[in-house]
Amino acid sequence: MSAVTTLRGEPVRRRGPALDVAVVGGGMVGAATALALARAGFATALVEAREPAAWSPDDELDLRVVGLAPSSIALLDMLDVWTSIRDARSGPYARMHVWDAASGAAIDFDAADEGRDLLGHIVENSLVQWRLWQALEASGVRRICPAQVQGYEVQEDRVQLALSGAEADTLSSRLLVAADGADSPLRTLAGIGTRGRDYAQRGVVAHVATERPHEGTAWQRFLDTGPLALLPLADGRSSIVWSLPEHEAQRVMALDDRTFLDELGVASDFRLGRIIGATRRAAFPLRLQLAANYQAERLVLLGDAAHAVHPLAGQGVNLGLRDVAELRDVLLAARAAGQDIAAPHVLRRYTRRRRSADTLDALGFDALARIYGWRAAPLVAARGLGVRLLDRLAPIKHRLAAHAAGR
Repeated sequence: MSAVTTLRGEPVRRRGPALDVAVVGGGMVGAATALALARAGFATALVEAREPAAWSPDDELDLRVVGLAPSSIALLDMLDVWTSIRDARSGPYARMHVWDAASGAAIDFDAADEGRDLLGHIVENSLVQWRLWQALEASGVRRICPAQVQGYEVQEDRVQLALSGAEADTLSSRLLVAADGADSPLRTLAGIGTRGRDYAQRGVVAHVATERPHEGTAWQRFLDTGPLALLPLADGRSSIVWSLPEHEAQRVMALDDRTFLDELGVASDFRLGRIIGATRRAAFPLRLQLAANYQAERLVLLGDAAHAVHPLAGQGVNLGLRDVAELRDVLLAARAAGQDIAAPHVLRRYTRRRRSADTLDALGFDALARIYGWRAAPLVAARGLGVRLLDRLAPIKHRLAAHAAGR
């Protein structure tokens, strides 16, 4: 029996031959998915509500940045977009210094210790998305924009989508990929629930100029209110992500510029000297959210539609891009074996591999946030001892660094 899911009772009409894959959501992860599958020879369409704004080097740096791990850079390089991203504007970093405000314990990571030149690059979200978007058309991806999925119907060998806002009101594909964000409408339509928790925090972001150079280092200080990260930008400034309880975030957002700079300097322990300038500020809510399943009939989830994690480890987009690489590999293997690429057992391979890895990472980040939230003196002392020991245990540090790199 076919499964039918519709919104507003709109009919889904069968029209034309099926594509191999329809990707819904044109953010970084969705666009990378469409491009990766098209480059692998799958007939692919991308459905997106609005075209991204063109990126220009003359524009102020986007407040939203991502720390791209080596695994993500390797994927973008395979898609022939990394060089143009790197050369346009990126902040390479070779070291990371993490320290605890309460205990003073610290841990350092250095790319040289891992036999690498760099730990990663800090890049604007808008730059990555724009370069991917530009590459889609040349790769044969059918871009359907602006458009939204109003409903879908699963048939024996395909999924029929009802669209609004596009030149075509239906789309047919063998596999439907939901890359439409943490509030994924497709996930809801598919009846897939989520679990997690609201951190009752907001991440305050801005770009800041500091008295001393960032030294190509990512700095992160754990305060009792949450972590503060200073990430190195290409122009010498640092991007901050300051996780704060909701009421404190509102207070910090309302501060005048001078007071904000002073408070940020104290929060950063003046590690880079005084904060001498800042852009406008923005804030976004923080939550942990994991999809109950990554698949339904002829549908898979990836990126934020599947998992939303705390930003303290800067791994959200990297997890999503690892989903992309895994899905591509699974679909290629299925095609080589002459299998239906959307068969339940094929999608289970992707689900089994990525849901397990994503869940372990997400819960690990959550546990880290809880541990650094301890305030009782004995627990703070135990935490400090643990961090100092970890900094001295080279094999464990190497394993952590390798995992963060996606190896």
